[in-house]
Amino acid sequence: MHKWLSVIGIGEDGLDGLSAVARSHLQQAEILVGGTRHLAFLPPDDLRPQVPWGSPLSVTLEKILSWRGQPVCILASGDPMCYGIGATLCRRVPLSEMTIVPAPSAFSWACARLGWLLTEVETFSLCGRDPAFLNARLYPGARLLVLSADGHTPAQVADQLTQQGLGASTLVVLERLGGPQERQWQGTAATWQQPEVGDLNTLAITIKASDPTRSFYPPHGAGLPDSAYHHDGQLTKREVRAITLATLAPLPGQRLWDVGAGCGSISIEWLRSHPRCEAIAIEPHPQRRQYIADNATALGTPHLQVVSGRAPAALKPLPTPDAIFIGGGVTTPGLLEYCWQVLPEGGRLVVNGVTVESEQQILQGYQQWGGDLTRIAIQHPEPVGRFLGWKAMTPITQWAVVKR
Repeated sequence: MHKWLSVIGIGEDGLDGLSAVARSHLQQAEILVGGTRHLAFLPPDDLRPQVPWGSPLSVTLEKILSWRGQPVCILASGDPMCYGIGATLCRRVPLSEMTIVPAPSAFSWACARLGWLLTEVETFSLCGRDPAFLNARLYPGARLLVLSADGHTPAQVADQLTQQGLGASTLVVLERLGGPQERQWQGTAATWQQPEVGDLNTLAITIKASDPTRSFYPPHGAGLPDSAYHHDGQLTKREVRAITLATLAPLPGQRLWDVGAGCGSISIEWLRSHPRCEAIAIEPHPQRRQYIADNATALGTPHLQVVSGRAPAALKPLPTPDAIFIGGGVTTPGLLEYCWQVLPEGGRLVVNGVTVESEQQILQGYQQWGGDLTRIAIQHPEPVGRFLGWKAMTPITQWAVVKR
């Protein structure tokens, strides 16, 4: 099959900003697809069929696939592969049948206007996403470039930052970048006054605390302070959590099952290790599921999937994991065997136990499938009269194994 589909990035300067290659693909197309704003750039005397994106998007995608073999051109904003339609199309159309011609992304335009280096900023989109994703990227001096969902996003973000003691952060709104109607507004989060911002805007944020004595910013590495979590005591303590995350060894794009998730600390820190990681927290207790949801929002991982139910029954409909952590319930009949069965080759299983009964299950698994056993003993100083003595936490037996 020849290359019948072209995806052309177009900026706010319209057809004038297209390269010769982009113009050639546009001219050869028999059917044109794009947003209403993109199709408006075409000359009035262009009589070719023009199809705006419908809702849901899948309806228009099916139309495009039905035209397979005919010359079709899709007009997209900026770089189609940067939070654009390109990624969706690549999942539906072989690259051998498609040509993608990007224009500068909104991020590139913003960096050019602000003098920022694109390699030194955090970039993400709030289009169709929970603003709580921002919470995972807050640290002193951070520079963030955000694709706004609409004209209300800047005010929402300003309020969110102010509530977290970051009202001194600088916000710059860049509207319709690269076009004749380009505009900018600048202010601080705490004093932000909502101007009439168009829906097509990019938000540039420089994080600064209103209170210079603020010392806690959740680190991107494992081992957040226990105080970062709301819980009822079912919490993997900081030192054990750091060891457990290191043993689970998350990689970008991998999925974790957190079985008996408690307050969700393991799955939340798995997700914080990389934006493309996925996690499912399985917890039967309703109050703890609420703790998980609240903690996930506060710590910037609102995409954590929370499943109600008891393992192993609750695990059966779930997508295949790359790693499984069992922090509670390992004595449940059939749980360990089921987790081992569904784990793919190369997948990791980590189990923490504190009771004699859980250690018995762990030992049986170790004898059957191998792996490593570790005894984790942590001590903290506490007053003993006028002096300090060491008080031990409950020791943890950890079993870690890679399926071969």
